[in-house]
Amino acid sequence: METLNIESLITDLALILTLGAVATILFKKLKQPVVLGYIVAGFIASPHFSLFPSVGSEANIEFWAQIGIIVLLFSLGLEFSFKKLLNVGGSAVVTALIIVTGMMGLGFVVGKMLGFAAVDSIFLGGMISMSSTTIILKALTDLNMRQRRFVPLIFAVLIVEDLFAVVMMVILSSVAINKTVAGDEMLRSVLKLSFFLIAWFVVGIYILPTVFKKFRRVITDEMMLVISMGLCFMMAILAVKAGFSMALGAFVMGSILAGTVEAERIERVIVSVKDLFGAVFFISVGMMVNPQVIVQHWGTILLLSVVVVLGMIVFGTTGMLATGQPLKIAVQSGFSLTQIGEFSFIIASLGMSLGVLDKSIYPIIVAVSVITTFTTPFFIRSADSVYRQIERRLPASWNTLLEGYSAHATQTEMSESRQIWMAVFKRFALRLILYSVICVALMMISDSYLEPFLVDTLGRKWASVVGPLVTLSVLAPFIYAIVRPHIRAGEREKLLALSGKVSYVPIVVMSIFSILLGLNFIMTVFYSYDYSSQFAIVAALVMAMLIALLFAPLLRKQLAKLERRFIGNVNVRENRRTGRGTNLVSDLHVAYMTVGHDCPFVGQKLKNANLRQRYGVNLVNIQRNGVLHPVPKGDMRIYPGDILGVIGNDEQIQLMLPLVEATSTPAQPVTDVKFTHFAITDKSPLIGKQLKYARISEDYEALLVAVQRGQDDFITPTPELEFQPADVLWIVGNPERLHDLC
Repeated sequence: METLNIESLITDLALILTLGAVATILFKKLKQPVVLGYIVAGFIASPHFSLFPSVGSEANIEFWAQIGIIVLLFSLGLEFSFKKLLNVGGSAVVTALIIVTGMMGLGFVVGKMLGFAAVDSIFLGGMISMSSTTIILKALTDLNMRQRRFVPLIFAVLIVEDLFAVVMMVILSSVAINKTVAGDEMLRSVLKLSFFLIAWFVVGIYILPTVFKKFRRVITDEMMLVISMGLCFMMAILAVKAGFSMALGAFVMGSILAGTVEAERIERVIVSVKDLFGAVFFISVGMMVNPQVIVQHWGTILLLSVVVVLGMIVFGTTGMLATGQPLKIAVQSGFSLTQIGEFSFIIASLGMSLGVLDKSIYPIIVAVSVITTFTTPFFIRSADSVYRQIERRLPASWNTLLEGYSAHATQTEMSESRQIWMAVFKRFALRLILYSVICVALMMISDSYLEPFLVDTLGRKWASVVGPLVTLSVLAPFIYAIVRPHIRAGEREKLLALSGKVSYVPIVVMSIFSILLGLNFIMTVFYSYDYSSQFAIVAALVMAMLIALLFAPLLRKQLAKLERRFIGNVNVRENRRTGRGTNLVSDLHVAYMTVGHDCPFVGQKLKNANLRQRYGVNLVNIQRNGVLHPVPKGDMRIYPGDILGVIGNDEQIQLMLPLVEATSTPAQPVTDVKFTHFAITDKSPLIGKQLKYARISEDYEALLVAVQRGQDDFITPTPELEFQPADVLWIVGNPERLHDLC
């Protein structure tokens, strides 16, 4: 039996983390992304760099890196809820689809031109099609551009790209295993992934929020960390059992937990684990960098860097224009997406682990990522000047065409009757997909577990009688949900009022399709227990009549209960915030609001805020830093980040919500403030001025601590202090801005 060398494992971990710490401090000083520091640390710790000790076993690093990928994907999933995907809109989906499709095609063509094998070229296309959320966020923050109009659109596109990356991992795995890009195999993989996602989304949303709500008071941060990481690794194993990667399972569990009220708390408690193992993963990426390969393939690296930059600009801008965004927004968005990052490394790691990716491609992709990371701020800054050049040189007719298309795309509204029909069709499709997946999952459980159990305990004869009855009794509410009417009475009345008549053709088509699908599920159950086709058809019709005539009221009641709980769990965060679904007495609700930075009564004592007199609500508790303060006293102050538990009716809560949660993105902290000193000359703008008129704090964001006049004479600043040449100012501030005072 093979034993694990614990000493070697810890030694290698100590080495890479020490080098990682030094490299990140250095890169922080250089104002570069920390990810690059990790990659450099990995290169230094690798056998390719002989000036430092190298890791004893690459297998040890692979072990830690796999955990890093799982934790990293789990944390990405926590930032990506399915509800958030629905809210990003079709514009982001179309733009991301254009970018990913275009870049994958471009990458495949370039790969074949460079002589790569077909599978390598497919993986190359996948690796260069994903922009880095981490790097873009860092660049926009450093450039103080988070408030620009195009930024929310970029983040929406990145959310969709993350989902596409997960789908791509599944497709690429299928391509690698089957050594083919056959359409039927890819379609089977996508359908299998869809089934896996929907099934676990339904199970997770139905169970987890209820459990968290029930045990909220007893779950400490330590317990939450254990629970969340346990769920993460559990889903990773289930994903492997289903034929997917561990990383996909971790991402799915993160996405499920992102829809719960504990999402922010989970993000907070796992941040250290994420940072640790994320660092190990990126360090392992750096260990794959081979200088000889980079020198040998420098032309390929430069070519791919140009392909990434130009491709992202072209496809990103085109995608935004296609969805009706103005030319300026489209150009700014395209120029902000000009890099590849973490998902490129994950896809490369997937190819390496499957043994289908040429080892020389990994360091090439890492080098391309480093180059495009360094150039990202330059391209973001240059977007406005490029837009002005395009606007000047673009024919007037083209400008008019683009403006007209943008206005039409953003202002076109559907008629009210069309909106109603769209709502009906969406509900029909959603119900059909959701309940069909539930039915298939339950039938698979019946085949795998119930039937063998009944055969062993009752024998084949009685199992064929009891099995279908038990299975169909569980399936009945969901089959009823599939075949029930898909248009509501209120919608029918509105359509009748708008047009004077209702077309029943769509309703009949939907109903026929639903009934046939429901009958098919019933027949499939009997088929699985070896009944004949004729018997299955007759039994299905009899069961359908029983459901329609006898059990409809009971099934309707069960279904309503299930749907209320499910929808309540889907909207649990919004309901907790607004108080919906938490009726106390009459029309009173309890809502939990997070205090924003711009709340009008931030910093005030409760007795001065007069919440009851102003808004008619009652404050029942304040949660601060995880500590609950029930029935707070009047002397307690309100601070940003506090969670206020208030009781009021709908109107009172809706009036108070925007005031309490009012916030603007706080200015980025200044990280280069120093305590320094310098002498002022006779050309300084301070000469002859008194301190109270110098506006040092207002204009220079600095604090004057002392003035040295002469060798040892230190003067404590007073408003009447008048500055003289050769005064030495001891001051706290940004040295670059203080230079103007000299």
